[in-house]
Amino acid sequence: MSFSFIRRVATPKKAVTVAALAAATAGIALGTAPAQAATTSSSSAQSIAHQMIPNSAQYAAFNKIVSHESGWNPSATNSSSGAYGLVQALPASKMSSAGSDWKTNPATQIKWGLDYMNSRYGSPVQAWNFWQTHGWY
Repeated sequence: MSFSFIRRVATPKKAVTVAALAAATAGIALGTAPAQAATTSSSSAQSIAHQMIPNSAQYAAFNKIVSHESGWNPSATNSSSGAYGLVQALPASKMSSAGSDWKTNPATQIKWGLDYMNSRYGSPVQAWNFWQTHGWY
């Protein structure tokens, strides 16, 4: 069964409500994942990241940061700072250096985040070490 009609719904919260209603009608159980773009699940974003970061230690560190920062929600927005995306870029528009589709494409956000962690900290592992000490990176 396809739920492509969900993309036309105005808000992610409404999309989850519509998806839950459609799933209930079809007899399908939905998990309690955070609201996110209907076209990208957190597991597919994680799969993309795993392909882009084959080293298991580096991936594990990247995964911990993204899990804390956005819960793997590519449209996560910090209401107080305006930080955006999987890696909570601030300002969000910085991710445009990785691609014009930075607002919606998890691969672009992952590429930018990985480049940021490598250039600022040396690696995702070192970025995670900093995050553990400071609660941000």
